[in-house]
Amino acid sequence: MNKNFTPEDELLFLALGGSGEIGMNVNLYGYQGRWLMVDLGMTFSGQEYPGVDLVFADLSFIEDRADRLDGIVLTHAHEDHIGAVPYFAADLGVPLYATPFTGELVRRKLQEAGLEDDVELIIVEGTDKFEVGPFAISYVPLAHSIAEGNGLLIDTPFGRVFHTGDWKLDEEPIIGEPTTEEELCEIGDAGVLALVCDSTNVFNPVESGSEGAVYKGLHEEVARWHGRRVVVTTFASNVARLHTLGEVARATGRQLCVAGRSLDRIIEVAQDNGYLEELPPLVDFDTAMGLPRGEVLVVATGGQGEPRAALARMADENHPIELVKGDVVLFSSRQIPGNEIAIGRVQNQLAQRGIVMVTDRQSDIHVSGHPGRPELEALYTWLRPEILVPVHGEARHMAEQARLGSSRGIPHTIFQMNGDIVRIAPGKPGKLAEVESGRLVLDGDIIVPADGEAITMRRRLAREGVVVVALDAQGRATIEGIGLPLDEDYDAFVSETKEDIATALGKLKGAARRDRSEVYEAVRLATRRAATRWSGKRPQVRVLLPEN
Repeated sequence: MNKNFTPEDELLFLALGGSGEIGMNVNLYGYQGRWLMVDLGMTFSGQEYPGVDLVFADLSFIEDRADRLDGIVLTHAHEDHIGAVPYFAADLGVPLYATPFTGELVRRKLQEAGLEDDVELIIVEGTDKFEVGPFAISYVPLAHSIAEGNGLLIDTPFGRVFHTGDWKLDEEPIIGEPTTEEELCEIGDAGVLALVCDSTNVFNPVESGSEGAVYKGLHEEVARWHGRRVVVTTFASNVARLHTLGEVARATGRQLCVAGRSLDRIIEVAQDNGYLEELPPLVDFDTAMGLPRGEVLVVATGGQGEPRAALARMADENHPIELVKGDVVLFSSRQIPGNEIAIGRVQNQLAQRGIVMVTDRQSDIHVSGHPGRPELEALYTWLRPEILVPVHGEARHMAEQARLGSSRGIPHTIFQMNGDIVRIAPGKPGKLAEVESGRLVLDGDIIVPADGEAITMRRRLAREGVVVVALDAQGRATIEGIGLPLDEDYDAFVSETKEDIATALGKLKGAARRDRSEVYEAVRLATRRAATRWSGKRPQVRVLLPEN
Protein backbone atom coordinates (compact mmCIF):
# COMPACT_ATOMS: atom_id res chain seq x y z
CA MET A 1 0.00 0.00 0.00
CA ASN A 2 1.48 3.35 -1.01
CA LYS A 3 1.19 6.61 0.88
CA ASN A 4 -2.07 7.43 -0.92
CA PHE A 5 -3.59 4.23 0.52
CA THR A 6 -3.66 2.69 -2.94
CA PRO A 7 -3.50 -1.12 -2.77
CA GLU A 8 -0.48 -2.60 -4.48
CA ASP A 9 0.16 -6.33 -4.95
CA GLU A 10 -1.83 -7.14 -1.82
CA LEU A 11 -5.39 -7.76 -0.65
CA LEU A 12 -6.83 -5.06 1.61
CA PHE A 13 -10.07 -4.76 3.55
CA LEU A 14 -11.61 -1.51 4.77
CA ALA A 15 -15.00 -1.01 6.44
CA LEU A 16 -16.43 2.50 6.19
CA GLY A 17 -19.65 1.47 7.93
CA GLY A 18 -21.01 -1.48 9.88
CA SER A 19 -17.92 -2.22 11.96
CA GLY A 20 -18.53 -0.77 15.40
CA GLU A 21 -22.28 -0.46 14.86
CA ILE A 22 -25.19 -2.52 13.60
CA GLY A 23 -26.30 -0.81 10.40
CA MET A 24 -25.11 1.24 7.39
CA ASN A 25 -22.82 -1.48 6.07
CA VAL A 26 -20.16 -0.33 3.59
CA ASN A 27 -17.15 -2.58 2.97
CA LEU A 28 -14.23 -2.18 0.57
CA TYR A 29 -11.76 -4.70 -0.82
CA GLY A 30 -8.59 -3.43 -2.49
CA TYR A 31 -6.18 -5.14 -4.88
CA GLN A 32 -3.65 -3.87 -7.47
CA GLY A 33 -4.79 -0.27 -7.35
CA ARG A 34 -8.51 -1.07 -7.59
CA TRP A 35 -11.38 -1.15 -5.09
CA LEU A 36 -14.55 -3.23 -4.82
CA MET A 37 -17.45 -2.07 -2.61
CA VAL A 38 -19.73 -4.58 -0.91
CA ASP A 39 -23.07 -3.05 0.16
CA LEU A 40 -24.05 0.58 0.52
CA GLY A 41 -26.35 0.83 3.50
CA MET A 42 -27.76 3.34 5.94
CA THR A 43 -29.26 3.38 9.40
CA PHE A 44 -32.12 5.25 11.00
CA SER A 45 -31.51 8.13 13.36
CA GLY A 46 -32.34 8.06 17.04
CA GLN A 47 -32.38 10.86 19.58
CA GLU A 48 -28.68 11.42 18.96
CA TYR A 49 -29.48 13.50 15.87
CA PRO A 50 -32.53 15.75 16.49
CA GLY A 51 -34.60 16.38 13.37
CA VAL A 52 -32.78 13.73 11.32
CA ASP A 53 -34.19 10.47 9.93
CA LEU A 54 -31.37 8.87 7.94
CA VAL A 55 -27.70 8.30 8.79
CA PHE A 56 -25.00 7.29 6.29
CA ALA A 57 -21.38 6.26 6.40
CA ASP A 58 -18.94 9.00 5.39
CA LEU A 59 -17.71 7.84 1.98
CA SER A 60 -15.13 10.58 1.45
CA PHE A 61 -12.27 8.04 1.35
CA ILE A 62 -13.69 6.23 -1.68
CA GLU A 63 -15.28 9.33 -3.20
CA ASP A 64 -11.77 10.78 -3.45
CA ARG A 65 -10.74 7.57 -5.23
CA ALA A 66 -13.87 6.97 -7.27
CA ASP A 67 -11.77 6.54 -10.42
CA ARG A 68 -10.29 3.42 -8.76
CA LEU A 69 -13.66 1.92 -7.74
CA ASP A 70 -14.87 -0.78 -10.13
CA GLY A 71 -18.33 -1.65 -8.80
CA ILE A 72 -20.72 -2.15 -5.90
CA VAL A 73 -21.99 -5.65 -5.12
CA LEU A 74 -25.13 -5.85 -2.98
CA THR A 75 -25.61 -8.91 -0.77
CA HIS A 76 -29.33 -8.45 -0.04
CA ALA A 77 -32.10 -5.87 0.13
CA HIS A 78 -32.21 -4.76 3.76
CA GLU A 79 -31.95 -1.01 4.22
CA ASP A 80 -28.72 -1.28 6.19
CA HIS A 81 -27.18 -2.79 3.04
CA ILE A 82 -28.87 -0.87 0.18
CA GLY A 83 -30.49 2.18 1.77
CA ALA A 84 -27.77 4.67 0.80
CA VAL A 85 -27.79 3.68 -2.88
CA PRO A 86 -30.07 6.54 -4.06
CA TYR A 87 -27.93 9.10 -2.25
CA PHE A 88 -24.43 8.06 -3.36
CA ALA A 89 -24.44 5.57 -6.25
CA ALA A 90 -24.79 8.14 -9.02
CA ASP A 91 -21.87 10.21 -7.74
CA LEU A 92 -19.67 7.13 -7.35
CA GLY A 93 -20.39 6.38 -11.01
CA VAL A 94 -19.91 2.61 -11.02
CA PRO A 95 -22.25 -0.31 -11.78
CA LEU A 96 -24.38 -1.95 -9.10
CA TYR A 97 -24.61 -5.76 -9.02
CA ALA A 98 -27.59 -7.49 -7.40
CA THR A 99 -29.79 -10.59 -7.60
CA PRO A 100 -33.26 -10.14 -9.17
CA PHE A 101 -35.30 -9.49 -6.01
CA THR A 102 -32.71 -7.12 -4.54
CA GLY A 103 -32.22 -5.50 -7.91
CA GLU A 104 -35.90 -4.73 -8.36
CA LEU A 105 -36.12 -3.05 -4.95
CA VAL A 106 -33.00 -1.03 -5.78
CA ARG A 107 -34.40 -0.10 -9.20
CA ARG A 108 -37.53 1.28 -7.56
CA LYS A 109 -35.45 3.33 -5.15
CA LEU A 110 -33.48 4.78 -8.05
CA GLN A 111 -36.68 5.43 -9.97
CA GLU A 112 -38.23 7.30 -7.03
CA ALA A 113 -35.08 9.43 -6.82
CA GLY A 114 -35.13 10.13 -10.56
CA LEU A 115 -31.82 8.29 -11.01
CA GLU A 116 -32.83 5.15 -12.87
CA ASP A 117 -31.02 6.30 -16.03
CA ASP A 118 -27.98 7.56 -14.13
CA VAL A 119 -26.94 4.32 -12.40
CA GLU A 120 -26.10 1.07 -14.19
CA LEU A 121 -27.82 -1.85 -12.45
CA ILE A 122 -26.61 -5.32 -13.44
CA ILE A 123 -28.79 -8.27 -12.43
CA VAL A 124 -26.90 -11.43 -11.55
CA GLU A 125 -28.87 -14.67 -11.66
CA GLY A 126 -27.58 -17.88 -10.16
CA THR A 127 -24.17 -18.54 -8.65
CA ASP A 128 -21.93 -18.28 -11.73
CA LYS A 129 -18.85 -16.10 -11.37
CA PHE A 130 -18.88 -12.52 -12.59
CA GLU A 131 -15.97 -10.13 -12.72
CA VAL A 132 -15.75 -6.69 -11.15
CA GLY A 133 -12.36 -5.22 -12.00
CA PRO A 134 -9.69 -7.68 -10.82
CA PHE A 135 -12.14 -9.51 -8.55
CA ALA A 136 -14.00 -12.70 -9.56
CA ILE A 137 -17.19 -12.99 -7.51
CA SER A 138 -20.00 -15.46 -7.08
CA TYR A 139 -23.12 -15.33 -4.92
CA VAL A 140 -23.56 -17.95 -2.21
CA PRO A 141 -27.25 -18.25 -1.18
CA LEU A 142 -27.65 -18.14 2.60
CA ALA A 143 -30.72 -18.08 4.82
CA HIS A 144 -31.70 -14.68 6.22
CA SER A 145 -34.88 -12.79 7.07
CA ILE A 146 -35.38 -11.62 3.48
CA ALA A 147 -35.57 -13.22 0.07
CA GLU A 148 -32.29 -13.78 -1.75
CA GLY A 149 -29.90 -13.26 1.14
CA ASN A 150 -26.40 -14.00 -0.09
CA GLY A 151 -22.82 -14.30 0.93
CA LEU A 152 -20.05 -13.62 -1.58
CA LEU A 153 -17.11 -15.71 -2.68
CA ILE A 154 -14.43 -13.27 -3.80
CA ASP A 155 -11.58 -14.88 -5.71
CA THR A 156 -8.17 -13.24 -5.71
CA PRO A 157 -4.66 -14.48 -6.55
CA PHE A 158 -3.99 -14.68 -2.80
CA GLY A 159 -6.97 -16.92 -2.11
CA ARG A 160 -10.69 -16.72 -1.63
CA VAL A 161 -12.61 -14.48 0.72
CA PHE A 162 -15.98 -15.65 2.00
CA HIS A 163 -17.98 -12.50 2.84
CA THR A 164 -21.10 -13.73 4.64
CA GLY A 165 -23.36 -10.69 4.49
CA ASP A 166 -26.23 -11.31 6.92
CA TRP A 167 -26.96 -14.99 7.41
CA LYS A 168 -28.12 -17.87 9.58
CA LEU A 169 -28.53 -21.63 9.27
CA ASP A 170 -32.08 -22.77 8.61
CA GLU A 171 -33.20 -26.25 7.61
CA GLU A 172 -36.69 -24.95 6.82
CA PRO A 173 -36.24 -21.42 5.45
CA ILE A 174 -39.67 -21.31 3.70
CA ILE A 175 -38.33 -19.00 0.96
CA GLY A 176 -35.31 -19.87 -1.19
CA GLU A 177 -32.79 -22.70 -1.07
CA PRO A 178 -29.71 -21.84 0.99
CA THR A 179 -26.36 -23.42 0.27
CA THR A 180 -26.18 -26.76 2.08
CA GLU A 181 -23.67 -27.96 4.66
CA GLU A 182 -22.14 -30.22 2.03
CA GLU A 183 -21.72 -27.36 -0.41
CA LEU A 184 -20.17 -25.14 2.25
CA CYS A 185 -17.77 -27.95 3.16
CA GLU A 186 -16.78 -28.16 -0.50
CA ILE A 187 -15.99 -24.46 -0.46
CA GLY A 188 -13.87 -25.07 2.63
CA ASP A 189 -12.13 -28.00 0.97
CA ALA A 190 -11.14 -25.73 -1.92
CA GLY A 191 -9.60 -23.29 0.57
CA VAL A 192 -10.82 -20.11 2.24
CA LEU A 193 -8.23 -17.45 2.97
CA ALA A 194 -10.49 -15.15 4.97
CA LEU A 195 -13.98 -15.27 6.45
CA VAL A 196 -15.55 -11.80 6.82
CA CYS A 197 -18.47 -12.59 9.08
CA ASP A 198 -21.66 -11.22 10.63
CA SER A 199 -21.27 -10.75 14.41
CA THR A 200 -24.78 -9.61 15.41
CA ASN A 201 -25.86 -12.59 17.53
CA VAL A 202 -22.49 -13.83 18.77
CA PHE A 203 -23.66 -13.63 22.38
CA ASN A 204 -26.65 -15.92 21.71
CA PRO A 205 -25.73 -19.35 23.13
CA VAL A 206 -28.27 -21.18 20.97
CA GLU A 207 -29.11 -21.38 17.31
CA SER A 208 -31.37 -18.63 16.01
CA GLY A 209 -34.08 -21.09 15.01
CA SER A 210 -35.91 -22.01 11.85
CA GLU A 211 -38.37 -19.81 10.00
CA GLY A 212 -40.48 -22.92 9.53
CA ALA A 213 -40.86 -23.30 13.30
CA VAL A 214 -42.40 -19.82 13.54
CA TYR A 215 -45.51 -21.13 11.76
CA LYS A 216 -46.47 -23.26 14.76
CA GLY A 217 -46.06 -20.40 17.23
CA LEU A 218 -48.00 -17.92 15.12
CA HIS A 219 -50.73 -20.44 14.34
CA GLU A 220 -51.22 -21.21 18.03
CA GLU A 221 -51.34 -17.53 18.98
CA VAL A 222 -53.77 -16.48 16.25
CA ALA A 223 -56.04 -19.48 16.89
CA ARG A 224 -55.97 -18.73 20.62
CA TRP A 225 -57.63 -15.34 20.16
CA HIS A 226 -60.85 -16.63 18.70
CA GLY A 227 -63.37 -13.87 18.03
CA ARG A 228 -60.84 -11.04 18.32
CA ARG A 229 -59.20 -8.90 15.69
CA VAL A 230 -55.51 -9.81 15.47
CA VAL A 231 -52.75 -7.58 14.10
CA VAL A 232 -49.29 -9.01 13.48
CA THR A 233 -46.42 -6.58 13.06
CA THR A 234 -43.24 -7.80 11.42
CA PHE A 235 -40.43 -6.56 9.20
CA ALA A 236 -41.91 -5.82 5.79
CA SER A 237 -38.88 -7.31 4.06
CA ASN A 238 -39.32 -10.74 5.68
CA VAL A 239 -40.91 -12.48 2.71
CA ALA A 240 -40.81 -15.86 4.45
CA ARG A 241 -42.76 -14.43 7.40
CA LEU A 242 -45.36 -13.00 5.03
CA HIS A 243 -45.73 -16.46 3.48
CA THR A 244 -46.13 -17.93 6.97
CA LEU A 245 -48.78 -15.38 7.92
CA GLY A 246 -50.69 -16.13 4.74
CA GLU A 247 -50.72 -19.82 5.71
CA VAL A 248 -51.77 -18.96 9.27
CA ALA A 249 -54.63 -16.82 7.98
CA ARG A 250 -55.81 -19.64 5.75
CA ALA A 251 -55.53 -22.27 8.52
CA THR A 252 -57.41 -20.15 11.07
CA GLY A 253 -60.21 -19.10 8.72
CA ARG A 254 -59.21 -15.44 8.58
CA GLN A 255 -59.01 -13.01 5.68
CA LEU A 256 -55.60 -11.38 5.20
CA CYS A 257 -55.15 -7.61 5.14
CA VAL A 258 -51.84 -5.71 4.96
CA ALA A 259 -51.28 -2.20 6.31
CA GLY A 260 -48.17 -0.31 5.26
CA ARG A 261 -46.81 0.90 1.93
CA SER A 262 -43.54 -0.99 2.38
CA LEU A 263 -45.54 -4.21 2.74
CA ASP A 264 -47.41 -3.46 -0.48
CA ARG A 265 -44.11 -2.86 -2.27
CA ILE A 266 -42.40 -5.99 -0.94
CA ILE A 267 -45.35 -8.21 -1.83
CA GLU A 268 -45.48 -6.80 -5.35
CA VAL A 269 -41.75 -7.24 -5.94
CA ALA A 270 -41.76 -10.71 -4.36
CA GLN A 271 -44.60 -11.91 -6.56
CA ASP A 272 -42.93 -10.44 -9.64
CA ASN A 273 -39.90 -12.60 -8.79
CA GLY A 274 -41.76 -15.86 -8.15
CA TYR A 275 -42.26 -15.61 -4.38
CA LEU A 276 -45.52 -15.45 -2.37
CA GLU A 277 -47.43 -17.02 -5.25
CA GLU A 278 -49.67 -18.87 -2.77
CA LEU A 279 -50.44 -15.83 -0.64
CA PRO A 280 -54.21 -15.64 -0.03
CA PRO A 281 -56.11 -12.82 -1.75
CA LEU A 282 -55.77 -9.61 0.24
CA VAL A 283 -58.74 -7.61 1.47
CA ASP A 284 -58.75 -3.81 1.73
CA PHE A 285 -59.28 -1.82 4.91
CA ASP A 286 -63.01 -1.29 4.40
CA THR A 287 -63.59 -4.99 3.81
CA ALA A 288 -61.44 -5.89 6.82
CA MET A 289 -63.40 -3.54 9.08
CA GLY A 290 -66.67 -5.01 7.82
CA LEU A 291 -65.71 -8.58 8.69
CA PRO A 292 -66.46 -10.16 12.08
CA ARG A 293 -63.53 -9.45 14.39
CA GLY A 294 -62.35 -13.06 14.47
CA GLU A 295 -62.29 -13.38 10.70
CA VAL A 296 -59.50 -10.99 9.81
CA LEU A 297 -55.72 -11.09 10.28
CA VAL A 298 -53.95 -7.78 9.70
CA VAL A 299 -50.23 -7.61 8.94
CA ALA A 300 -48.86 -4.17 9.78
CA THR A 301 -45.62 -2.23 9.62
CA GLY A 302 -44.37 -0.37 12.66
CA GLY A 303 -42.99 -2.99 15.04
CA GLN A 304 -39.98 -0.74 15.74
CA GLY A 305 -42.17 2.13 16.90
CA GLU A 306 -41.85 4.20 13.73
CA PRO A 307 -44.21 7.15 14.33
CA ARG A 308 -45.68 7.25 10.81
CA ALA A 309 -46.02 3.48 10.37
CA ALA A 310 -49.35 1.67 10.40
CA LEU A 311 -49.15 0.26 13.95
CA ALA A 312 -48.33 3.63 15.51
CA ARG A 313 -51.29 5.17 13.71
CA MET A 314 -53.55 2.34 14.94
CA ALA A 315 -52.30 2.92 18.48
CA ASP A 316 -53.05 6.64 18.04
CA GLU A 317 -56.53 5.86 16.63
CA ASN A 318 -55.54 7.46 13.35
CA HIS A 319 -55.78 4.55 10.92
CA PRO A 320 -58.61 2.92 8.95
CA ILE A 321 -57.97 -0.33 10.86
CA GLU A 322 -59.51 0.34 14.28
CA LEU A 323 -58.52 -1.58 17.37
CA VAL A 324 -60.66 -1.82 20.50
CA LYS A 325 -60.29 -3.30 23.96
CA GLY A 326 -59.60 -7.03 23.75
CA ASP A 327 -58.04 -6.95 20.28
CA VAL A 328 -54.56 -8.43 19.96
CA VAL A 329 -51.23 -7.27 18.53
CA LEU A 330 -48.49 -9.86 17.99
CA PHE A 331 -44.95 -8.50 17.71
CA SER A 332 -43.37 -10.99 15.29
CA SER A 333 -40.05 -9.15 15.21
CA ARG A 334 -37.11 -8.46 17.47
CA GLN A 335 -36.56 -5.15 19.18
CA ILE A 336 -33.67 -3.41 17.44
CA PRO A 337 -31.32 -1.76 19.96
CA GLY A 338 -32.01 1.97 20.09
CA ASN A 339 -35.72 1.61 19.35
CA GLU A 340 -36.77 0.73 22.90
CA ILE A 341 -38.32 4.11 23.70
CA ALA A 342 -40.25 4.35 20.44
CA ILE A 343 -41.55 0.78 20.75
CA GLY A 344 -42.47 1.37 24.39
CA ARG A 345 -44.44 4.47 23.46
CA VAL A 346 -46.58 2.53 20.99
CA GLN A 347 -47.02 -0.39 23.37
CA ASN A 348 -48.07 1.92 26.20
CA GLN A 349 -50.70 3.53 23.98
CA LEU A 350 -52.07 0.10 23.10
CA ALA A 351 -52.01 -1.03 26.74
CA GLN A 352 -53.91 2.04 27.90
CA ARG A 353 -56.70 1.11 25.50
CA GLY A 354 -56.92 -2.48 26.77
CA ILE A 355 -55.34 -4.05 23.68
CA VAL A 356 -53.51 -7.32 24.35
CA MET A 357 -49.89 -7.59 23.22
CA VAL A 358 -47.73 -10.67 22.72
CA THR A 359 -44.01 -10.44 21.96
CA ASP A 360 -41.34 -12.97 21.05
CA ARG A 361 -40.42 -13.12 24.76
CA GLN A 362 -43.80 -14.62 25.57
CA SER A 363 -44.38 -16.86 22.58
CA ASP A 364 -42.37 -18.46 19.76
CA ILE A 365 -43.54 -16.03 17.11
CA HIS A 366 -40.17 -14.78 15.81
CA VAL A 367 -36.69 -16.02 15.01
CA SER A 368 -33.66 -13.91 14.22
CA GLY A 369 -32.01 -13.75 10.82
CA HIS A 370 -28.49 -13.75 12.27
CA PRO A 371 -26.34 -16.65 13.54
CA GLY A 372 -25.96 -17.61 17.18
CA ARG A 373 -22.76 -19.13 18.52
CA PRO A 374 -23.50 -22.72 17.41
CA GLU A 375 -24.08 -21.52 13.84
CA LEU A 376 -20.86 -19.50 13.82
CA GLU A 377 -18.95 -22.50 15.14
CA ALA A 378 -20.47 -24.73 12.47
CA LEU A 379 -19.46 -22.34 9.69
CA TYR A 380 -15.91 -22.18 11.03
CA THR A 381 -15.77 -25.97 10.94
CA TRP A 382 -17.08 -26.21 7.39
CA LEU A 383 -15.05 -23.38 5.83
CA ARG A 384 -11.86 -23.70 7.91
CA PRO A 385 -10.63 -20.17 7.09
CA GLU A 386 -7.08 -19.04 7.78
CA ILE A 387 -8.29 -15.57 8.84
CA LEU A 388 -11.45 -14.35 10.55
CA VAL A 389 -12.53 -10.70 10.19
CA PRO A 390 -15.66 -10.01 12.27
CA VAL A 391 -17.97 -7.27 10.91
CA HIS A 392 -21.62 -6.24 11.29
CA GLY A 393 -21.69 -5.50 15.00
CA GLU A 394 -20.78 -3.14 17.76
CA ALA A 395 -17.23 -3.37 19.11
CA ARG A 396 -18.30 -5.85 21.79
CA HIS A 397 -19.89 -8.17 19.23
CA MET A 398 -16.86 -8.18 16.95
CA ALA A 399 -14.37 -8.60 19.79
CA GLU A 400 -16.36 -11.56 21.09
CA GLN A 401 -16.49 -13.20 17.67
CA ALA A 402 -12.73 -12.77 17.34
CA ARG A 403 -12.32 -14.57 20.68
CA LEU A 404 -14.74 -17.28 19.58
CA GLY A 405 -12.88 -17.83 16.32
CA SER A 406 -9.54 -18.07 18.10
CA SER A 407 -10.94 -20.59 20.56
CA ARG A 408 -12.14 -22.71 17.65
CA GLY A 409 -8.74 -22.88 16.03
CA ILE A 410 -8.82 -20.15 13.39
CA PRO A 411 -5.13 -19.18 13.06
CA HIS A 412 -5.61 -15.41 12.68
CA THR A 413 -8.43 -13.16 13.88
CA ILE A 414 -8.52 -9.43 13.13
CA PHE A 415 -10.47 -6.99 15.25
CA GLN A 416 -11.07 -3.90 13.15
CA MET A 417 -13.34 -0.86 13.23
CA ASN A 418 -14.64 1.58 10.64
CA GLY A 419 -11.68 3.33 9.03
CA ASP A 420 -9.10 0.59 9.72
CA ILE A 421 -7.25 -0.60 6.64
CA VAL A 422 -6.48 -4.30 7.09
CA ARG A 423 -4.02 -6.28 4.99
CA ILE A 424 -5.39 -9.78 4.48
CA ALA A 425 -2.49 -10.97 2.29
CA PRO A 426 0.38 -11.46 1.69
CA GLY A 427 2.30 -11.96 4.90
CA LYS A 428 0.96 -11.72 8.41
CA PRO A 429 -2.56 -10.28 8.33
CA GLY A 430 -3.36 -7.22 10.40
CA LYS A 431 -4.16 -3.55 10.58
CA LEU A 432 -1.99 -1.21 8.48
CA ALA A 433 -3.47 2.27 8.90
CA GLU A 434 -6.48 4.36 9.78
CA VAL A 435 -8.32 6.56 7.30
CA GLU A 436 -11.14 9.05 7.56
CA SER A 437 -14.49 7.53 8.49
CA GLY A 438 -17.53 8.82 10.28
CA ARG A 439 -21.18 9.58 9.80
CA LEU A 440 -23.28 11.79 7.58
CA VAL A 441 -26.94 12.63 8.10
CA LEU A 442 -29.76 13.59 5.79
CA ASP A 443 -30.93 16.86 7.33
CA GLY A 444 -33.94 18.04 5.38
CA ASP A 445 -32.78 17.73 1.79
CA ILE A 446 -29.08 18.16 2.55
CA ILE A 447 -26.44 15.59 3.51
CA VAL A 448 -24.17 17.07 6.18
CA PRO A 449 -21.58 15.78 8.69
CA ALA A 450 -23.21 14.20 11.73
CA ASP A 451 -20.82 16.13 13.98
CA GLY A 452 -21.22 19.40 12.06
CA GLU A 453 -22.20 22.73 13.55
CA ALA A 454 -25.88 22.46 12.64
CA ILE A 455 -26.47 19.14 14.43
CA THR A 456 -24.21 20.06 17.35
CA MET A 457 -26.08 23.34 17.85
CA ARG A 458 -29.44 21.59 17.60
CA ARG A 459 -28.38 19.20 20.35
CA ARG A 460 -27.34 22.10 22.54
CA LEU A 461 -30.61 23.90 21.94
CA ALA A 462 -32.56 20.76 22.82
CA ARG A 463 -30.54 20.24 25.98
CA GLU A 464 -30.08 23.79 27.27
CA GLY A 465 -32.57 26.07 25.51
CA VAL A 466 -31.92 29.46 23.92
CA VAL A 467 -32.26 33.10 24.93
CA VAL A 468 -32.55 35.85 22.34
CA VAL A 469 -31.73 39.43 23.41
CA ALA A 470 -32.57 42.39 21.16
CA LEU A 471 -31.06 45.79 22.02
CA ASP A 472 -32.54 49.02 20.75
CA ALA A 473 -30.57 52.16 19.97
CA GLN A 474 -30.82 53.30 23.58
CA GLY A 475 -29.42 50.01 24.89
CA ARG A 476 -32.74 48.75 26.20
CA ALA A 477 -33.15 44.97 26.03
CA THR A 478 -36.03 42.81 24.91
CA ILE A 479 -35.57 39.21 26.03
CA GLU A 480 -37.11 35.99 24.75
CA GLY A 481 -36.19 32.75 26.51
CA ILE A 482 -37.10 29.44 24.89
CA GLY A 483 -36.83 26.07 26.60
CA LEU A 484 -35.85 27.32 30.06
CA PRO A 485 -37.56 25.56 33.00
CA LEU A 486 -38.72 28.79 34.70
CA ASP A 487 -42.51 28.87 34.36
CA GLU A 488 -43.79 31.25 37.05
CA ASP A 489 -40.27 32.66 37.60
CA TYR A 490 -39.91 33.69 33.97
CA ASP A 491 -40.95 37.35 34.40
CA ALA A 492 -38.60 37.79 37.37
CA PHE A 493 -35.78 36.23 35.34
CA VAL A 494 -36.39 38.67 32.48
CA SER A 495 -36.50 41.66 34.80
CA GLU A 496 -33.26 40.73 36.58
CA THR A 497 -31.52 39.89 33.31
CA LYS A 498 -32.35 43.33 31.94
CA GLU A 499 -30.73 44.86 35.02
CA ASP A 500 -27.64 42.67 34.56
CA ILE A 501 -27.38 43.70 30.91
CA ALA A 502 -27.63 47.38 31.80
CA THR A 503 -24.92 46.94 34.44
CA ALA A 504 -22.65 45.10 31.99
CA LEU A 505 -23.07 47.79 29.34
CA GLY A 506 -22.38 50.48 31.94
CA LYS A 507 -18.99 48.94 32.66
CA LEU A 508 -17.86 49.38 29.05
CA LYS A 509 -15.65 52.44 28.71
CA GLY A 510 -14.47 54.62 25.87
CA ALA A 511 -14.12 52.90 22.49
CA ALA A 512 -15.47 49.66 23.89
CA ARG A 513 -18.94 51.23 24.17
CA ARG A 514 -18.93 51.70 20.39
CA ASP A 515 -17.35 48.32 19.53
CA ARG A 516 -20.15 45.99 18.40
CA SER A 517 -18.21 42.85 19.29
CA GLU A 518 -17.52 44.18 22.81
CA VAL A 519 -21.18 45.08 23.29
CA TYR A 520 -22.31 41.72 21.92
CA GLU A 521 -20.05 39.75 24.25
CA ALA A 522 -20.95 41.80 27.33
CA VAL A 523 -24.66 41.24 26.74
CA ARG A 524 -24.19 37.56 25.93
CA LEU A 525 -22.21 36.81 29.08
CA ALA A 526 -24.55 38.78 31.36
CA THR A 527 -27.57 36.97 29.92
CA ARG A 528 -26.03 33.53 30.14
CA ARG A 529 -24.93 34.06 33.74
CA ALA A 530 -28.42 35.19 34.69
CA ALA A 531 -30.01 32.19 32.96
CA THR A 532 -27.64 29.80 34.72
CA ARG A 533 -28.31 31.46 38.05
CA TRP A 534 -32.05 31.16 37.62
CA SER A 535 -32.40 27.81 35.87
CA GLY A 536 -29.16 25.86 36.23
CA LYS A 537 -29.04 25.72 32.41
CA ARG A 538 -26.34 27.14 30.14
CA PRO A 539 -28.47 28.19 27.17
CA GLN A 540 -27.28 29.41 23.82
CA VAL A 541 -27.56 33.19 23.76
CA ARG A 542 -28.05 35.25 20.61
CA VAL A 543 -27.82 39.04 20.73
CA LEU A 544 -29.43 41.28 18.11
CA LEU A 545 -27.82 44.72 17.92
CA PRO A 546 -29.29 47.82 16.26
CA GLU A 547 -27.84 48.91 12.94
CA ASN A 548 -25.34 51.75 13.18
